[in-house]
Amino acid sequence: QVQLVESGGGLVQAGGSLRLSCAASGIISAINSMAWYRQAPGEQRELVARIFSDGNVNYADSRKDRFTISRDNAKNTVYLQMNSLKPEDTAVYYCAANCRVRGIWNNYWGQGTQVTVSS
Repeated sequence: QVQLVESGGGLVQAGGSLRLSCAASGIISAINSMAWYRQAPGEQRELVARIFSDGNVNYADSRKDRFTISRDNAKNTVYLQMNSLKPEDTAVYYCAANCRVRGIWNNYWGQGTQVTVSS
């Protein structure tokens, strides 16, 4: 019913930048929020940033100076601009969305996109 397709991951050198995109599609009547999470090997999945339909944004404190989340509501697309990347940013980045489908709110996840930062 809902598909989240991520793009923009890849290999980048330390100090470089990447811009991730995630487009939501399906029978969606409303989206409360869209977010980016990441998970490194052996680590728990953690929130990177979340943006709400009213424009409010949450960032993890350790990343808010380097990462910027934005959203194109008309396209149901969320972006994550990542600057000054560090090797410790290496992880699979997942898009998530809180959506209303047929009157029911639920959370949906993308397949993830690999981000690898070399030293």
